[in-house]
Amino acid sequence: MIFLTFFIGLIANFVGYVPPGNINLTAVQITINRGMKQVLQFIIAFSCVEFFFTFFIMLAAEWLSQQVRLDTIIDWVMVVLFGVLGAITWAHRKQKAQKKYSEHDSIKYGILLGFLNPMQVPFWMVTGTYVITHEWILTGKLALIIFSLGSAGGAFLALFVYAKFAKYIQSKFELSTRVINTSVAILFFSFSAYHVFKQMYLVFIKHH
Repeated sequence: MIFLTFFIGLIANFVGYVPPGNINLTAVQITINRGMKQVLQFIIAFSCVEFFFTFFIMLAAEWLSQQVRLDTIIDWVMVVLFGVLGAITWAHRKQKAQKKYSEHDSIKYGILLGFLNPMQVPFWMVTGTYVITHEWILTGKLALIIFSLGSAGGAFLALFVYAKFAKYIQSKFELSTRVINTSVAILFFSFSAYHVFKQMYLVFIKHH
């Protein structure tokens, strides 16, 4: 059961970082600009912070699993979150990627984005509550530590795959930062719109 707890944490966070977002696209940009050594420093630093981030959020998720449903609140938080991220990304879509980094810039950037990663809060609130409620993982601090280790491993693997894919694409095409940022902004706006329509459906159609 301990191995299953670790495995579910790994798979859940791997899947969570598959859709394009600010973290994995940052890994892509570092790969293109600075190479695999720098992006590995970024990924390792980010994954270490992800361990602690997941652990504390999962403690809250365990508590929330014993409380009232917060689906509606989480949906509207995600509407605002994706809307803001989309607006910021759209505003900076023409900004060129930096080409000069100090030796430890990637490590510092990984730590910073590890703490400033609001998308993981609703993700683990929902995912954590779900896996605990359905008894897919063990509960207790030791089990959550194992789960968080799996989460860190999942983040590492997903970002590493993005980095290797970016390196492959770099050998074939010239990536456009503007195209990437525009695509991510559209994706954020789409996610925000999805949650708006979801709540409209629940309020005006399903409950009537």
